[in-house]
Amino acid sequence: MSALTVAIASDHGGIELRKSIVHLLESLGITYQEFGPETPESVDYPELAFTVSEKVKSGEVDRGILICGTGVGMSIAANKVPGIRCALVGDTFTAHATREHNDSNVIALGARVIGPGLASDIVKIWLHTEYEGGRHANRIDQIKAFEREHL
Repeated sequence: MSALTVAIASDHGGIELRKSIVHLLESLGITYQEFGPETPESVDYPELAFTVSEKVKSGEVDRGILICGTGVGMSIAANKVPGIRCALVGDTFTAHATREHNDSNVIALGARVIGPGLASDIVKIWLHTEYEGGRHANRIDQIKAFEREHL
């Protein structure tokens, strides 16, 4: 797992949780690129979501983590980038399933919805879980075909 490279970003509502997750990444020996404000002044989340998603899409990083107040805005923005499968995750079961079944390459977390302990558990599970492929591959292929045709 330490060979993974992760891009992580937050808006103003997710600074503290982002810092907590960065500390986790460091403790796991995972290389990361960090984006987002250092101060609580309001920033627009779409630009940050697009930055992380483009880094994942280009292959510069393997996965992305996005954090805003609810995670909803970040996930919507990230999923506008072709090739991104961003899941809004608020529990450990979904963290596991979205990697195993959906091959998610970005997750969104809500800093006002979950605390740092649960967020750390979610991120660890999501980073450790491999895509299962098999019966799920056809579904991912359908998403990719739609993107090629429409986006």
